[in-house]
Amino acid sequence: MKRAPENLELPEKDPVSPLDLLEMGVSAAGQEGQSAARLSRLAIVGTGLIGASVGLAAKRAGVELVSGFDPDPAALRVAHERGAVDLAADTPAEAVGTAELVVIAAPVADLSGRAREVLGLVDETCTVTDVGSTKSAVCAATADDKRFIGGHPVCGSETSGPGYASADLFESATWFLTPHAGTDPDCYRLLHGFVASLGAHPVAIDAAAHDRLVALTSHLPHALSNLLVNQAGSTRVEGHEPLASAGGSLRDMTRVAGANPRIWVDIFLENAEPLREALAEHRRLIEQLETALAAGDTGFVGRWIAEAGLHRRHLLAEVYPSVGGLFRLRVHVADQPGVLAGITQVLGAERINIEDLEMQHVSPDRGGSLSIVIAGDDEAHRAAELLETQGYSVVVSDILEEDA
Repeated sequence: MKRAPENLELPEKDPVSPLDLLEMGVSAAGQEGQSAARLSRLAIVGTGLIGASVGLAAKRAGVELVSGFDPDPAALRVAHERGAVDLAADTPAEAVGTAELVVIAAPVADLSGRAREVLGLVDETCTVTDVGSTKSAVCAATADDKRFIGGHPVCGSETSGPGYASADLFESATWFLTPHAGTDPDCYRLLHGFVASLGAHPVAIDAAAHDRLVALTSHLPHALSNLLVNQAGSTRVEGHEPLASAGGSLRDMTRVAGANPRIWVDIFLENAEPLREALAEHRRLIEQLETALAAGDTGFVGRWIAEAGLHRRHLLAEVYPSVGGLFRLRVHVADQPGVLAGITQVLGAERINIEDLEMQHVSPDRGGSLSIVIAGDDEAHRAAELLETQGYSVVVSDILEEDA
């Protein structure tokens, strides 16, 4: 073993934050902490898609009694019929009365009021959390209460309502938790263990940092998606309608455009300052590109595209952490019934796993392009050979090297 030089100056350790202490406490507790984190009585305030999914996942994880309340009686009835809640309460007080943990799944604009209300109804041993996608406002409204810990499961669906709830919604999802300096460690351990029991990965983060993070990775893409599709939709180029001749790039870039205004108006306004900062930085970067285009600066434009390629490959590597590489199979398919089922059956019969699948429809006459992601060079080429024997035209490419 090599010895360090005697005159080596070691760097001072960074100060340990309250979040670090809580995380270390959870880690040190080990199996004992996981056992202690189990609970028997859960309450859910708000039984839409996320709230009802929490109930279903909690029942699967072994929670004995899940009570629920929703100001919409129809939503509460559906959640109860689907088994997401055992007790459909008439009031928030009835729902949370004996709970060990309360999960507030209300609209973002209502979170602060609901959190204060619930904290006033439960006893000192009850832990309270929420599932909102912005954290600063609700955490500020409850900052002095040791029982409240903000939460945000990074998952969802293009559908809404308890009818679409699923116990699998949180599997492998990041679930942000935003404890503060006064958070009760026992409350944090219980919530951390509960989140893990639903299949999610709990991650501690400062509330303000969380909002800056989601402004950049979620709220900005939604805003730009709306801007792009509105720009194309309200423009005519010498009589031609851009949307009528749009290719896959615009479709890919605007998939989330027009998302539920009842949800996204509140999100944009609740996280307005971090989103404004992200938009301002985006504007600065656009101006850099405009300047380079005006100057004919091929060096800048080339480096700019190459840098984007590196970042995209990093993004894909994080999404698909597979061993042996990832490969995309582009398969031309006709627009007719049974095509997709036939392809998946062929691959399934040979036990070839599909990591991801996406269909880009061109037209009824021209069909479309099916993109299939397969892990491993050998598996990808085996899949291509199988499909080619079925008469399909297949192009295979390394997904991390595309456009490199």
